[in-house]
Amino acid sequence: MRQEYRFISLFTSGLATLLVLCGTAVFAATDNSTYPSKTIRLIVGFSPGGAADTVGRSLAENLSLRLGQSVIVENRAGANGNIAAELVARSAPDGYVLYFPSIGQAVNASLYKNLNYDPIKDFTAIGSVFSAPNMFVVPMSSPYKTVGELITVAKASPGKLTFASSGNGTSVHLSAELFMKMANIDLVHIPYKGTGSAMADIISGQVDMAFPNLPSALPQVKAGNLRALGVTTAKRSPAAPNIPTIAEAGVPGYDMGTWYGLVGPAGLPVEIRNRLNKELQLILADPKFKDKLIAQGADPMPGTPEQFTRFISSEVERWRKLIVQSKITIE
Repeated sequence: MRQEYRFISLFTSGLATLLVLCGTAVFAATDNSTYPSKTIRLIVGFSPGGAADTVGRSLAENLSLRLGQSVIVENRAGANGNIAAELVARSAPDGYVLYFPSIGQAVNASLYKNLNYDPIKDFTAIGSVFSAPNMFVVPMSSPYKTVGELITVAKASPGKLTFASSGNGTSVHLSAELFMKMANIDLVHIPYKGTGSAMADIISGQVDMAFPNLPSALPQVKAGNLRALGVTTAKRSPAAPNIPTIAEAGVPGYDMGTWYGLVGPAGLPVEIRNRLNKELQLILADPKFKDKLIAQGADPMPGTPEQFTRFISSEVERWRKLIVQSKITIE
């Protein structure tokens, strides 16, 4: 009789535990299936006015429409996206804090000696958004009409000419570093907190040149505020087909581009990750959003979370060599 009672007791206890576990699983599934149920924050690591902010806001607007919840942009500029990246890496993996990373997500691992996050392990890749060339520009008042003319003067006066960037390690900075290395010249770097704050000094001639993202530079070129000497990618941009590549203009083999994507904190539930990727692919395929990107000189980059993870990893290795050779470090 005691053995029978013990068996019933154990069976009842086990069944209760199983019911609790099943209930938890059902609750979790239900909780994820109702996502999103409140406002989502999209963290942008650069100041307002640049390509990241412009496209990030457009992406947020489209996500809001597709998800049925507000998606608001928060600009957390500084340290080449590190401030924004750390915020997201430490956030709860519930899909309500997302990050719009740039190439800085890949280069910071080599750029900063004491990085407080891992660019791969501390994030869940959702999908790539777009890639774009940068544009080599000078003020309209500049005497330089071609890449060759500028290189000639730079070689004759090492350390005299200046270039602006949106911060150390950004694609704007790395474009210039690669240009210096391949053209065998010495330029002085003037870093700003973002493209928006740097643009006024580029236009006014306070700095000699810059390599801003094409979506930010092209409107200023069309308005007659800046002169474009070349684009940084191996092929000309469909948005500016009359502007030669830097490789064509005098630095053979030069090729540099930037990119942006969408990630969340590590541990983001697969259901939420897949839902966000699904909506992202639909946005990238939408003719209005797609045409807007292309008109700005950007190319949509649809793809899976797995593809974006592999891409970031390859970019980490790609830029490590240049950063080490150029001795670019930030404490």
